Amino acid sequence: MVTCHIKYVIDPYKIKEFEHYVTLWVPLIEKFGGQHHGCFLPSEGASNIAMVLFSFQSLTHYDDYRQKSFEDIGCRAAFKYADDTRCIISHERSFFRPVFK
Repeated sequence: MVTCHIKYVIDPYKIKEFEHYVTLWVPLIEKFGGQHHGCFLPSEGASNIAMVLFSFQSLTHYDDYRQKSFEDIGCRAAFKYADDTRCIISHERSFFRPVFK
């Protein structure tokens, strides 16, 4: 299993737009075989940092999802929504593997 962690720098005045954007991705991640673990919006501390976690069976499965996402109509609509609302300033993507011992 591989878990993708995305750290977003968001426009703090567009949290509602960003929240809508990430809710669009939950069924899309699952459609491609991933498991979405949720989005974590600012609460205390920094007002412009959000995090998202989701997992795939392997990095190969994640790469397959990424390739297909650029052609999928739902994914393209989600990308367009983010572009139109400009709720995301930047993001960093990291990958982790779980340890269950």
